Amino acid sequence: MDQAASLHHRTVKVIAIASGKGGVGKTNIVANLGCALADLGERVLILDADLGLGNLDVLLGYAPQYNLAHVFAGEKTLAEVMVTGPKGIRIIPASSGIQEITRYGGMEQRILLDQLDQLEEEFDYLFVDTAAGISDLVTSFSRAAHEVVVVVTPEPTSLTDAYALVKVLNRQYGESRFMLLPNMVKNREEADAVYRKLNLVCEKFLDISLDSLGYIPHDPAVSRAVRRQRAVVDADPAAPVSRSFQLVAGELQRRTIQPKAGGLQFFWRRILDGEPARE
Repeated sequence: MDQAASLHHRTVKVIAIASGKGGVGKTNIVANLGCALADLGERVLILDADLGLGNLDVLLGYAPQYNLAHVFAGEKTLAEVMVTGPKGIRIIPASSGIQEITRYGGMEQRILLDQLDQLEEEFDYLFVDTAAGISDLVTSFSRAAHEVVVVVTPEPTSLTDAYALVKVLNRQYGESRFMLLPNMVKNREEADAVYRKLNLVCEKFLDISLDSLGYIPHDPAVSRAVRRQRAVVDADPAAPVSRSFQLVAGELQRRTIQPKAGGLQFFWRRILDGEPARE
């Protein structure tokens, strides 16, 4: 093991990628941030937790045969349902299995937790691609994660719905840390304006400040990559938007993310038990 690998913190950093509304490019953010972090030497696992509308498989051009439901049924191991994406990122296809999780009993849940113990050393980041909105499942994933990245666009409806998401997580569950990532903006000036608008409202009415993670510009290269079922960071690494993903990934890598308690096991225990994660 080289020196860089030995410096990896052994607790997996769990990051929920959320949005107040659909259509803001959240899944694209997840896929490309994962690829950009992989380019930086990080080991990335992605959980597709967008119920019903999960399209990470379509975006990256893979057709999973199995998902988490097969793990709980004892038919497959967690490692067996994972698929490998670009840059070596690993993906748990869970769209059709995630809703049934809390219906399973203690034995099935124990199966998952035992298998997670074996995976803990294999990854540095777990990204959770949540559904849009403020459903119970979205808030559960967001509360259990170590950090929440809120994806937003300059559209007024996106700003309004993003604030609603932050408000629910703050007022009802005591969450106070949020990273904001404006997507599909014209330039840095528009990204800064989006951040100021939303942060001003959060400071005034929630008494919390949002943390700016950077921004992702609108770039035709994204649409071209989507048509090829590729992550743009992989398909067109020289595109301006790919450079932005690389910068955001570098910023995320530099930040100290303090796990609330443990890594993968903690995250899944909170989901299964339905309990909020506390500092």
